Amino acid sequence: MTPPPSRGGPGAAGKKRPRSYAADKIRTAVLTQFGHVRKAAGALTPEQLAGPTRLGDWSVRELLAHISMALSAVDRALALPEPAKAEVAALDWPFVTAANAGDIAGRVRSLAEETPDVVALLDRTQERFAALLDAAPDARPLPMGAGAMSLADYLVTRTVELVVHTDDLNDAVPGLDVPFDRQALAACTRLLADALAVKAPGASTEVRVPPFAVVQCVEGPRHTRGTPPNVVETDPLTWIRLATGRTRWERAVDDASVRASGERADLSAVLPIMG
Repeated sequence: MTPPPSRGGPGAAGKKRPRSYAADKIRTAVLTQFGHVRKAAGALTPEQLAGPTRLGDWSVRELLAHISMALSAVDRALALPEPAKAEVAALDWPFVTAANAGDIAGRVRSLAEETPDVVALLDRTQERFAALLDAAPDARPLPMGAGAMSLADYLVTRTVELVVHTDDLNDAVPGLDVPFDRQALAACTRLLADALAVKAPGASTEVRVPPFAVVQCVEGPRHTRGTPPNVVETDPLTWIRLATGRTRWERAVDDASVRASGERADLSAVLPIMG
């Protein structure tokens, strides 16, 4: 993931109890969302592949190469010696991605240059990944820069990569309209909402992202019954764009894609989450 620069500082997952995800549904969601991207990529013209994206100087071709890396990272991790146990969880991941941004950007450019047929690259990646999932157990620890993570947890982070970059692809190619797998969109929304609760701990503000997530965050008086005094509500894609820096808080409020009420409902100081 290479989101735009964050205004907030790095987070730490601390003692937040991680949400539970159904591993079989996450596996299916990752494969389905990748399949949506693969199908869309096959319809792109050379001119569209060479076109710009909102990710700095990346072209659409480079964006698609990066999407392939979201799954090939599993292949690379499984090829390394197996750690003794998992040390970090999916909820730690949003706070450690920025450290790898420079290395990822370099590898993306190299991959795009080495494999000009990006559709064939996506095909190979999809085939290899499906075979790996058939052989690898959910609890298998994978070596990661921030510590070993179970395959099941790492696949949850892949939903974020795939959903966010599918949205980037749709933005780069007007009219493309790559669909979002519901389970992938739900997992992405929930992980980023939970990360907000870690970055801004508290219970004075309720953030609602129907139909997938509700979290409480921000220090201040805790409500005990009825409607909380500070409420933020938005749709999943707007939330994901806010959490990854694709959309600024002020813009989302101004265009009414975010509804915020209460003196502690301004989240601009803690967004984006990933940076």
